[in-house]
Amino acid sequence: MQEVKSSIQNRSLAPETIRVATYNIHKCKGIDGRTSAARIVDVIKEINPDIIALQEVLSHTANSCEKHQALYLAERLEMHIVKGPNIFFEGGEYGNVVLSRFPVSFHRNFSLSWRRREPRGCLRADVSLGSVTVHVFNAHLGTSYLERCCQVRELFEKTIVTDPELSKAKILLGDFNDWFRGRPSRILRAELHEVPIRRRLIRQRTFPGLLPVFHLDRIYLGAALRAHHAYVHKSKLARVASDHLPVVAELEIDGVSSM
Repeated sequence: MQEVKSSIQNRSLAPETIRVATYNIHKCKGIDGRTSAARIVDVIKEINPDIIALQEVLSHTANSCEKHQALYLAERLEMHIVKGPNIFFEGGEYGNVVLSRFPVSFHRNFSLSWRRREPRGCLRADVSLGSVTVHVFNAHLGTSYLERCCQVRELFEKTIVTDPELSKAKILLGDFNDWFRGRPSRILRAELHEVPIRRRLIRQRTFPGLLPVFHLDRIYLGAALRAHHAYVHKSKLARVASDHLPVVAELEIDGVSSM
């Protein structure tokens, strides 16, 4: 455990910069069909994030780390955890998770479920960085185009992301399941700034992990945040640990001089 803590503390980033990431871990089931929460931990260690949004996380009361993944990841990485379950079953839950190196002062889970489609949600976590609070929104949208259109409208029209009491230090990230640049993407880009990864499309692809074809996982920012560097993490381990690749961004926050 001490090794993880030390690696986080010895980051080379400037004090006003944080590293965030989004990662659909696919219940810790890899491209090779093997379920391993320990392998997901190792991928996250490679990224070494301050804040990471996870989707498709299984949390079960069973002792097996493969079934109580949220708690296992948080303990192994020594990070604060908040959960946003979207599906409940006997002895467990399934949904989004935010892990943070910094304290979380508030969290709330919003339902984005649409008709009879699989339940979806957006988890808000307010992360305290000294005197500045960063509002993190971890979203996992549906696979239907009409479903995504309705879900994106809910994010903004129901003031989930646009609550006037929130600061402009907002991060909306997750698995948007946006196979092509349609109306959901246009709405998101009209409200927030999308973090650019690379100009070449092939560099942006995150799914499926081994030979990615689609750019499904993205990061959007409010006006108080700027991205210095962003990339898709394509290590050998990341290519097999899940069916998605993580997206990572280093951000500068207005008003933060030290942490």
